[in-house]
Amino acid sequence: MSQEATPLRELALLFLRLGTTAFGGPAAHIAMMEEEVVRRRQWLSPQRFLDLLGATQLIPGPNSTELAIHIGWERRRWAGLLVAGVSFILPAMLLTSLCGYVYVRFGTLPSAAWLLYGVKPVMVAIVVQALIGLAPKAASNLRLRLVALAVVTLVALGVHELWVLFGAGAFELLWSLRREQRSDAAVPSLIPLLPLATTAAAAPTLLPSLSGLFWVFAKIGSVLFGSGYTLLAFLRADLVTRYGWLTEVQLVDAVAVGQITPGPVFTTATFIGYVLRGPLGALVATAGIFLPAFVFVALSGPLIPRIRDSARAAAFLDGVNVASLALMAVVTAQLGRASIVDPVTAGLALLALALLYYRVNSTWLIAGGALFGWLAQRFGVARLL
Repeated sequence: MSQEATPLRELALLFLRLGTTAFGGPAAHIAMMEEEVVRRRQWLSPQRFLDLLGATQLIPGPNSTELAIHIGWERRRWAGLLVAGVSFILPAMLLTSLCGYVYVRFGTLPSAAWLLYGVKPVMVAIVVQALIGLAPKAASNLRLRLVALAVVTLVALGVHELWVLFGAGAFELLWSLRREQRSDAAVPSLIPLLPLATTAAAAPTLLPSLSGLFWVFAKIGSVLFGSGYTLLAFLRADLVTRYGWLTEVQLVDAVAVGQITPGPVFTTATFIGYVLRGPLGALVATAGIFLPAFVFVALSGPLIPRIRDSARAAAFLDGVNVASLALMAVVTAQLGRASIVDPVTAGLALLALALLYYRVNSTWLIAGGALFGWLAQRFGVARLL
């Protein structure tokens, strides 16, 4: 693996590109990062990448954004942490701000069905390739494969993802303790990786102040586990029910914007900030919801090597890693059902998977998917949703 310090310009360009082209939600974002930093650039080993991915599952906030921040920390420490994180967030923030402007100006959202029709099958292929590449390392023996199967089963039965993650880690830790011959090894504390939360919140007003807007989104960013898709319940509780800042229709529109734009789904906050307080509100809301992610990664990042160096803590992390990959597989199946809707999209996904095998860059495939979606709309190549 490359040990040389990565130029900040290279970090910025990579994550700006990923932030501009990463459609499909956190699983797709993670798959694209794996392709770039493990396969192409060899900045990280597969094991290191899995450790960072597992660590993002144990702290609140947007998983894929936190993974980008972790990668920045690995390559250039504090400067890399900021550059990678901000670069990944910035394109989505600008696009959702533009959607906010259009929404405020015209009262509606631009249609993007054609874009998603062509891009989503490609994203499914990208995630499948990442799963194929990471699975042998994460599920390296029969026991870990059975843990992965148990995770998929429990999630299908409705068990919360966070309980499943910690359960898998605890199982592997207990298995390690059972096999240990010596009991004098020290275990580094996992407390900094456990859920943290702030208690700050804004006073209810019909029109939020900028500080109130910041603290509401900072609170959400500090306590929200899982992917950006769990964001809806938190936004509804605070912005619709508690404070009355948004209507139900506006909230649904805001979540739709987060889905149709690339990059982190958490930039839904950017759109809401723009609708409530204009461009400055968009900036403040974005800063509020993402700031906790930078803090949590800064606290947890330096601990990851120490965790891997301890047999017990490494066993816990192995359990979390295989559970994370199993959850990613569940999300991929859900994304596949929503994306592959006819023989045309099925063929597009298979073609993208074949091209990935021949090392075609995923960015070009996404651009090709978007072009295909436009052609489908323009010339009726396939049925649009």
